Amino acid sequence: MVRRWGRVSGKTAAQPGTAQPGAARRVTARRATVLAVAALAAAAMTGCSALSGSASSSSDPQSITLYSGQHPQTTQKLVAAFEKKTGIKVSVRSDDEDVLADQIVTEGKNSPADVFYTENSPPLEFLQTKGLLAPVHSSTLAATPSKYNSPQGDWVGVSARVSVLVYNPHLIAKSQLPTSVMQLADPKYKGKLALAAGETDFQPIVTSVLRAHGAAATQKWLKALKANAAGHLYPDNETVTSDVNKGSATFGIINQYYWYRLRAEIGAGAIHSDITHFAPHDPGYVVNVSGAAVLKSSKHQAAAQRFLAFLVSKQAQEIIGGHSLSYEYPIASGVTTAAPETPFSQLQPNSITIGELGTGSAAVALLRRAGLL
Repeated sequence: MVRRWGRVSGKTAAQPGTAQPGAARRVTARRATVLAVAALAAAAMTGCSALSGSASSSSDPQSITLYSGQHPQTTQKLVAAFEKKTGIKVSVRSDDEDVLADQIVTEGKNSPADVFYTENSPPLEFLQTKGLLAPVHSSTLAATPSKYNSPQGDWVGVSARVSVLVYNPHLIAKSQLPTSVMQLADPKYKGKLALAAGETDFQPIVTSVLRAHGAAATQKWLKALKANAAGHLYPDNETVTSDVNKGSATFGIINQYYWYRLRAEIGAGAIHSDITHFAPHDPGYVVNVSGAAVLKSSKHQAAAQRFLAFLVSKQAQEIIGGHSLSYEYPIASGVTTAAPETPFSQLQPNSITIGELGTGSAAVALLRRAGLL
């Protein structure tokens, strides 16, 4: 199914307020059996593009295949602009980013993917550790501040988002909200917290808490979050945002752009919620980077590198910053967001680096032990 503002997935969404096995499968796909992943890979090899029609021919130098874990609305706008500018056709295959990362590993050198485009950095770092990514051209990397790029130069940062609390002021006053992510574990928030722990968006927050407080404290914190979110464990951030807005949940933790997208979709008059940041530099105040990489196995290296260069160009960054309803922050070519949200330069996130966020594997292990996956 295709979530309205979400990624494309073949999984059926579970009902809000229940444990989400589908969400857990997204994050734990790397632990799936080789047979299951191989079957997925085989299906993709013969399948059609989720957004762009038929798959590109490996013999056509003027076409590339994009594996995209980004939201389809953003991807569609960027792909259309790139095709118009260059004449290079892009076949897009969309799924959850961790599923696609596993698919690429299984396909190995036979993967039809030329470019991998994600919502978060851990899946890119995962493929980097497998040695599956090609170096990005230095001129492309130079368009984005180095702290948002691969430490090894194997992928480039394209856009960013920041974690926030979404809350319903009819149910809780802003002054009553936690100012630190660690306060989400306070028993006074039991039955009030909404959480999509199975989303890959949540992994960087867990990793940030882990680095700040250690494994034992993070495990205890996650178990408390599970108790506080009982009845409000959701399959995705779209549902968290929507249910808080409707008053079905009091508050939740999301990335900021989900709230802005909901407002654009239903109109400002139908918005009954608001968002706020954690205290400056809190471990829960995390900037996540969406990035893209060229596969080392790509048979269209030149065209794939052109696509990465386009993603960080002024034209593409302006699409992200105000012409696609993305509401993610553009971070390249000096472009700033045109959306009515807190300027990126004014954010005060935790100082955790891309390298420290890593592959997300430690966060996944802790989430599993806490019973959130």
